Amino acid sequence: MDQLQSMRIFLRVAELGSFTKAADSMGLTKASVSVAVQKLENLLNTRLLQRTTRQVNMTQDGHQYYQRCKDLLDEMEEIHSLFTREPTQLSGRLRIDLPNAIARNLVIPRLPAFLQRHPKLEVELSSTDRLVDLISEGFDCVLRVGHLRDSNLVARQLGWQQQVNCASPAYIAQYGLPQQLDDLQQHHLIHYQTVLGSRHIGFEYLDATGQPCFQPMPGVLTVNNSDAYLGACLAGIGIIQLPRTAAQPYLDSGELCSLLPDWQAAPLPVSLLYAHRRQLSARNRIFMQWLADILHPYLQTSTAAGLPQDLPE
Repeated sequence: MDQLQSMRIFLRVAELGSFTKAADSMGLTKASVSVAVQKLENLLNTRLLQRTTRQVNMTQDGHQYYQRCKDLLDEMEEIHSLFTREPTQLSGRLRIDLPNAIARNLVIPRLPAFLQRHPKLEVELSSTDRLVDLISEGFDCVLRVGHLRDSNLVARQLGWQQQVNCASPAYIAQYGLPQQLDDLQQHHLIHYQTVLGSRHIGFEYLDATGQPCFQPMPGVLTVNNSDAYLGACLAGIGIIQLPRTAAQPYLDSGELCSLLPDWQAAPLPVSLLYAHRRQLSARNRIFMQWLADILHPYLQTSTAAGLPQDLPE
């Protein structure tokens, strides 16, 4: 087994956090995978992975070696692609992370056509409310909706996503349709908190100068993930504020109703993040452009721009 193969095996173990899963995904035995990583560690004279009975984590040296390996292998694939008969044929594995609603409503329905154009490409798609660690978890790119934290990642802002206030017909039948902000004191807001127990900020809206304001509102339920947030609203428990890409299919079907259009939360920035590398792999670059083209009709170009097109049913 050559050193390049050992590097590929190490990357797979590091990304999956398991020798067994890495072996299964590569069609190898667990013993051969373990031997390859051990030989690599002996060659480098350092420990790359910290092994326990429950999990496998990268050491500090492992993190540094992982990123350099990924850069090197991507560059080698880029060089080889220059001399193939089909230079546009993508191959290899692409690991991405997308928000739930965007993955479900926009990307996955169009993914078969993309994969048909690139049959040698393998896509690993993560969809979670958790902010994944792009570097340590081996993601090629992630799509983030919301304001970004300071980081060493490269950010490409694609636009702004409008938010909308929603409630179910059953909720409106029971509590009425609010017409003004003052009416909200007679209503319930479903609170969304990534960390349960933190303070609720209330109902968000923009004032006459475009500044965000928050009006306290009563609520009987707090959730910490987007599926529960939407499900609670569909069940008639209260009012929610969410991106239009998540709400539009339910507005189109009549399962949700929009309300208080003059008091909406501020649009959210939508950004693609990727590691600060010297050269992006062709598969990553082409996929990110494909994703940007998909999202373009549904995003505002600025916070003051007109409304995006409605999502398809």
